[in-house]
Amino acid sequence: MGQYPWGPAHSTTLALARGTLHSFYGQESQLDMMQEYYTPSARYEQVTSIISSNGSGSKGNLSLNWKILGERDFHEEFSTACRNRRVHLLLSPANRSPGASGKVFLTGNSSLCQRSARLSRGRTGPGACGAGGGRGRSAGPGRAEPSGPERSGRGGSAAAEPRCSPRRALRARGAMAGQPLSFRAFCAARPAGCEYGYGHGDGLGALRDREFPRLRGITYLDHAGSALFPESLLKAFTDDLRNNIYGNPHSQNISSKLTYDTIEHVRYRILQHFHTTAEDYTIIFTSGCTAALKLIAESFPWIPEGAKQPSSRFCYLTDSHTSVIGMRGITASMNVLSVPIKPKEILLAKSRLPAEEQNCTTPHLFSYPAQSNFSGTKYPLSWIQDIKSGRLCPIKVPGKWFVLLDAASYVSSSPLDLGVHQADFIPISFYKIFGFPTGLGALLVNNRIAPLLRKTYFGGGTAAAYLSGEDFYFPRKSIAERFEDGTVSFLDIIALKHGFDVLEKLTGGMEKIKQHTFALAHYTYTVLSNLKYANGAPVVRIYSDTDFSNPDVQGPIINFNVLDENGQVLGFSQVDSMASLHNIHVRTGCFCNTGACQMHLGISNEDIQRNLQAGHVCGDNIDLVDGRPTGSVRISFGYMSSFEDAQTFLNFIIATRLSNLDAEIPFQSVPKRMTESVPDDHLSFNKEDKLSPILQISDRELRNIPSEAETTGSWQPPEPEAESMRATVSETAVPTCRKGGKPITVAKIYLYPIKSCSAFEVTEWPVGNQGLLYDRNWMVVNQNGVCMTQKQEPRLCLVNPSIDLKQKMMLIQADGMDPICVPLEDNTGKEAVICESKVCSHRVKTYDCGERIAGWLSTFLGRPCRLIRQSSDMRSKSHQKNTKGLSSATNISLSLVNEAQYLLINVASILQLKEHISARLKEPLEIEELIRRFRANIVISAPESFEEEEWAEISIGALQFQVVGPCSRCQIICIDQQSGERNKEILQSLSAARGRKTNFGIYLMNQPLCSPLSDTLSVGSEVLPVLKENAEIKSPTSSEEKCSG
Repeated sequence: MGQYPWGPAHSTTLALARGTLHSFYGQESQLDMMQEYYTPSARYEQVTSIISSNGSGSKGNLSLNWKILGERDFHEEFSTACRNRRVHLLLSPANRSPGASGKVFLTGNSSLCQRSARLSRGRTGPGACGAGGGRGRSAGPGRAEPSGPERSGRGGSAAAEPRCSPRRALRARGAMAGQPLSFRAFCAARPAGCEYGYGHGDGLGALRDREFPRLRGITYLDHAGSALFPESLLKAFTDDLRNNIYGNPHSQNISSKLTYDTIEHVRYRILQHFHTTAEDYTIIFTSGCTAALKLIAESFPWIPEGAKQPSSRFCYLTDSHTSVIGMRGITASMNVLSVPIKPKEILLAKSRLPAEEQNCTTPHLFSYPAQSNFSGTKYPLSWIQDIKSGRLCPIKVPGKWFVLLDAASYVSSSPLDLGVHQADFIPISFYKIFGFPTGLGALLVNNRIAPLLRKTYFGGGTAAAYLSGEDFYFPRKSIAERFEDGTVSFLDIIALKHGFDVLEKLTGGMEKIKQHTFALAHYTYTVLSNLKYANGAPVVRIYSDTDFSNPDVQGPIINFNVLDENGQVLGFSQVDSMASLHNIHVRTGCFCNTGACQMHLGISNEDIQRNLQAGHVCGDNIDLVDGRPTGSVRISFGYMSSFEDAQTFLNFIIATRLSNLDAEIPFQSVPKRMTESVPDDHLSFNKEDKLSPILQISDRELRNIPSEAETTGSWQPPEPEAESMRATVSETAVPTCRKGGKPITVAKIYLYPIKSCSAFEVTEWPVGNQGLLYDRNWMVVNQNGVCMTQKQEPRLCLVNPSIDLKQKMMLIQADGMDPICVPLEDNTGKEAVICESKVCSHRVKTYDCGERIAGWLSTFLGRPCRLIRQSSDMRSKSHQKNTKGLSSATNISLSLVNEAQYLLINVASILQLKEHISARLKEPLEIEELIRRFRANIVISAPESFEEEEWAEISIGALQFQVVGPCSRCQIICIDQQSGERNKEILQSLSAARGRKTNFGIYLMNQPLCSPLSDTLSVGSEVLPVLKENAEIKSPTSSEEKCSG
């Protein structure tokens, strides 16, 4: 039946249709709609029709037995006869648009009858077979999806029909194939026992509007990273604080006694949540799961190597969080051996230790996650008892095994019954469950091992008695008080009570959360895993150990990488940038779980070390090294997630990866070597060795681009002495020969005095030791001192700064605001402290520019903000590795830029991108608008598109630049710099055009001249490139032309 985005496994659908059925034999049969069946839990339409046939059988009484191909579980045969019997006709999803074609596969008594169906529709919408159309009850134009009990899958006839019945399964397959992103498909696909929603009469949408209004317009899919707190939790907590006085629990006054009693109540509430009591477990409050793990490593009764009795072992599953594996640093210092265990190894380790070895009392510790934070795999909780009893041995050593169950990821969406699964240590973080408070966790310690724990340091509140002048200390009897050094975070602990209460009220408990979140994950996985390109290649590669059929073995986490049509991985940073354009929040990288990342992505130990040498570290945005992925994309669902979240995400993947326009225009960078094996039609020039029309850039085109510098005062160049020096340097800077070609010149120069604000265009400008003078010397920060960019505040592009060097002033303008001036040499403002800049990744010393400009910016942007300026040069150590070609004595200094001093783009590259975008957009962009979106400092006019990517160095006049690397683009290029409006298509076009990356433009570093004279950068100056080693740019014109250098 052909390839569809959601795969051949779901290539049929029950659909309403009106039209004519044409067979391969030329006969026609009239097809009319007769009736429709409907159930609230899984809506579907059934075509019933009257068939007239003039086939090869007996005319007038032809009888065939038909059955649906590809539906292996359903061999229900349909009998039809001439004019008086009904037939169930299944049409492909392609037939849902007017005039579309598809095929219907039928089997006769002895042979396959293949027919082609072409529908001729006279109407769409309700009552017809338009997109999503149906008759009466179908969702489509003019009809919203159901809500309330119908939306949650409850009520109606859903309960009357077994969820595993063939009829229901047939409807589920039909719904998933026809409209896989519809709510009916979601309901039909839900696994047995998994209910969606929590039975609220007003529906999940109303709950989200009431409790999570900040989620409007946002698709949050990082619940494994952090849950989101509901409004009612904060209200209950703040009301509590307003109505009560909570003192230090170590004091003895009334308010302190209230605090102590409330904390003890919360301990019991936590134990109740995990179905246990204080007789079995003790709650030790920590700052989080990581602190709890560190406490275990420090206090476990290890027996080191070299002791008289057998030594202890610390074993951990390789699919573990970094904080678990980090425990081996402590055990190593205690001379205790750590042993990593792969999941498949422990699954094969079903062997009992001999009885004499089980009698050994040497303590060993085995740690594993209840749920992998990488893939969502749930490891068997039965391992706890199997290991403790000796039935399952991680490694065969004599001794007594204790179990550390890392439950941080698991308990956010699943119930944990410690009455049944009695692990010895259970560390958790509460923000994973409630979203608030953060910085608070707990270690649940089995009272069986609690007396064996050791502790050396003692803090406030942990001592029953001690002497300051002698080595005497006696701990408190309570295990919790013994290990909770200092005053606990008592207000945050009090907030937990309200967290448990609100969670129970909103959801009805963790079992319902488990069902709800898994229903969403199962549906998303099902659709995602079946997305196909036209050539049948999968759109994503999912990293999973399960088939998402059982919530007991799989959590609400999906880990994947996006692939192109050839099966190559797209970098996770590119996917993250695209998702951000759609306000979709995902997580990327390795998620602090290198072991699972290596296992699923096939990354070797040597690869990890090579990636580190290449500059990749955990948590950065380097997503591909030598074409191989360093991480992946993770989405995860929480208790407040909705079907619309899954639908929005799937729509995003389909819209960005399955657009037919993605491959319409060949779009290539300049190859390093062009050989005869490369077809001519894949190159950027024709057989006559001339530029193709889209790449022919004339001086007239460049002159037609308006220049702001024509109406602003430009920098006056230095005296002839500097010109003489420039000429001398230019004569000695001989580049590697380019094989002919027109001269390359500077077409435009931009600087951006205020980071992320509008560009200031000039024709000439002085160069300082940080780049263009005053480029990105100021930035706007929010009330928390964090740098604001157009990613968070697109209206920053409407703030227009300009520099008047003669008056030594910066003029700032914006529509509807009176212009305001900021002195260039005013450093009398309030000195700010050394701060870490998020955008620059290095420390910068800044000072505040005052209340007047802060008020002006706050008024225009509609939020509290301030203007600050860099106060002094700060060396950028992070960029030293990129400046190998510069003198070792050179100190490279940066302003408030992201990566390098300068950003260069090529007009030829812009023009080729413009052609690609024009094919996708109804209203093509002007070249000037496109240039401004890329926010470059230097715009050059070169004959070849993307030849700049083959340069190692360039010189412009007396200035020498080293190419640091390509600029990987983010969603800022989607913002129209004249209006602040977003257009998601720009980044999508760039991604589609450039394959697996979104690189556009190159970063440059400048080596300052050893001269007291400043230099200038001028429009019209010739650019002399030095090619990378083994790089070659083929001549776009005559082979007889000489090297431009």
